[in-house]
Amino acid sequence: MRVAVSSTGEKLTDNISEVFARCPYFIIAEIKDQKIDKTEIIENKSTDQMSEAGISAAQLMAEKNVNAVITGNVGPRAFDVLKQFNIEIYTGSGIIKEVLQKFINGKLKKIEINMITLTDENFEKEVIKNEKPILVD
Repeated sequence: MRVAVSSTGEKLTDNISEVFARCPYFIIAEIKDQKIDKTEIIENKSTDQMSEAGISAAQLMAEKNVNAVITGNVGPRAFDVLKQFNIEIYTGSGIIKEVLQKFINGKLKKIEINMITLTDENFEKEVIKNEKPILVD
């Protein structure tokens, strides 16, 4: 499994970035046998884009064959593109290596619904009456 983490730096000891689209780096971890097998550091070229940084960053994740993303927050456009590519989205904060271990252990929250694009009209239908919770353990 390939997991991308939005990062403030180039090391596993750096913190997860609070933002996805404009984070300085992505660290892609290859997970094998419940361990981090290898990593790839990618500088995020979307940080200086005037618009559509989220779309570009999400497309990059698809190009890199990522199965899941861990980030502090993800915007509505990036969320939609990641979902189109069947890339799971998890929220996390803190030191990347520790958060990846939480992911491996199944302890991170999965983001299921793009809360920003919900309207008052469909909020009740999608959230209140939804049998699946918004965040899944």
